[in-house]
Amino acid sequence: MNLTLKVWRQKNNKAKGGFETYKLSDISSEMSFLEMVDVLNEQLIREGQDPIAFDHDCREGICGTCSMYIDGKPHGPWHANTTCQLHMRAYKDGDTITIEPWRANAFPVIKDLMVDRTSFDRIIQAGGFISVNTGNAVDANAIPINKDDADASFAAAACIGCGACVAACKNSSAMLFVSAKVSHLALLPQGQPEHKGRALNMIAQMDKEGFGSCTNTGACEAVCPKEISLENIARLNNEYLGAGLTVNN
Repeated sequence: MNLTLKVWRQKNNKAKGGFETYKLSDISSEMSFLEMVDVLNEQLIREGQDPIAFDHDCREGICGTCSMYIDGKPHGPWHANTTCQLHMRAYKDGDTITIEPWRANAFPVIKDLMVDRTSFDRIIQAGGFISVNTGNAVDANAIPINKDDADASFAAAACIGCGACVAACKNSSAMLFVSAKVSHLALLPQGQPEHKGRALNMIAQMDKEGFGSCTNTGACEAVCPKEISLENIARLNNEYLGAGLTVNN
């Protein structure tokens, strides 16, 4: 198929960016979206131009680095899907595709489609962990856990930290991400000793990073490639309010 790509090009965070238009031909419908961008970069290199910078790693829908707006939607048109798992059969011959980086103050552009998401790392460092010596692995059934809690914890832990929730939110809120990271520990016995400080510290760091507030429109859940539930935000609010009332008592 033949395609027209409108790609955001930006030298760095200080430079003024803009869209550049590129033409591609003979693109296979079986290519992944990132393979298609690889083809474009090979073409640009042959022409002596600077290739498009974009994040990628596993290309298996696991790492969350392949973050970009595609025609105004995080990760493209397919539901519950990462950019690397999007394939060109989603498009037809002659289509024009617009590609942009995430748009959020807390995710400054590094170059072209690459953004700095280390703000997520600092939120995790603020409390997304359990401070115990692991020792030897224990039997899986050594600590009884309610099946519903175990399932909910596993579902929350599926968050890959891609930032699509932030990109889709009109306020650039990180509440879905933070709530997933708090929930998967708060639901387990191992996470209970530090659950009060965890909620307070991670929310404080989120605010410090410049993410916006949550207004529960649900845009984050709608675009999440791992379908993280809004129920986690309710759980985070409960953890945060409870911690604020009791942490100093």
